[in-house]
Amino acid sequence: MIYRHLGKSGLQVSALSLGSWVTFHTQSDIDAAMEMMAAAYEAGVNFFDNAEGYAGGKSEEVMGAAFKKLGWRRGSYLVSTKLYWGLHDGPNEKNTLNRKYLIEGINGSLRRLDMDYVDLLFCHRPDPTTPIEETVWAMHNIIEWGKALYWGTSEWEAEQILEALEIAKAHHLHKPIVEQPIYNIFEQHRFGEDYDPVYKRHGYGSTTWSPLASGALTGKYQGGIPEDSRGALAGFEWLQDGLLNKERQAVVAGLEPLAKDMGATLAQFSLAWCLQNEHVSTVLTGASRVSQVHENMKALEFVDKFTPDVMAEIDKLLGDGVSRLT
Repeated sequence: MIYRHLGKSGLQVSALSLGSWVTFHTQSDIDAAMEMMAAAYEAGVNFFDNAEGYAGGKSEEVMGAAFKKLGWRRGSYLVSTKLYWGLHDGPNEKNTLNRKYLIEGINGSLRRLDMDYVDLLFCHRPDPTTPIEETVWAMHNIIEWGKALYWGTSEWEAEQILEALEIAKAHHLHKPIVEQPIYNIFEQHRFGEDYDPVYKRHGYGSTTWSPLASGALTGKYQGGIPEDSRGALAGFEWLQDGLLNKERQAVVAGLEPLAKDMGATLAQFSLAWCLQNEHVSTVLTGASRVSQVHENMKALEFVDKFTPDVMAEIDKLLGDGVSRLT
């Protein structure tokens, strides 16, 4: 396993990590989650990602129960969760980052995870209706109380992150240190020029998600939507437009020989590509069965095989499609 610092922080995360979105509870019970988590841990993964909104809180319950049964030493792994969407319909209980919700939200997450603290707590989306200063103070307090050790943002615009950093600096508060953006060969906008101050000047880290574009970059959707795939799940029909996009499928077809020449599967190739970005601290992988965990972990064997020529070939395939497809 390769370990990278989470931005400028002293915290080290495995270059590949395991996320629970879609799979835990929806596709995997506690036993299956344990099997996949154990396979990842044995491969050196030390970071496991979750969120309050995944499966309506059930994903946190499954992961918490799995951790309890696995009995690992708490200091040997990192856990994150995210707050924003909420689990109830009250005006202060959904789609917000106000102080009341954040404090009640972390308490609920810790109960479901059956833990005293999480290592990372993310604001799952920006909240335009709550002053960023209120959110920064609440996250600072949560850290001061020991309920989270670090905090970060997810899918925030660069200017919102910079404002949070400035507020934290002005008031000597715990500042956010990490963004959790979507990032894959098709979707690179969260590392665009406007984010340069975030990563280069402030040393923000990143825990990137959807490295396989919800499975499109595995090649399995080239012939349609398989019945046992994520794209066929009830409630996830919205993924199908991206999975069946003809332009994306043409790019995937062009990537296949590049991956084959490298000796990698398309999934391994796409995961290793993400790690070419020096600002990527860890790539969140997903899996619905343990064989996928084993395949994903082998992506590390190809990180050093992305020569300038290979990167140029990928850019040529994309053309101006990065901006068109995001």
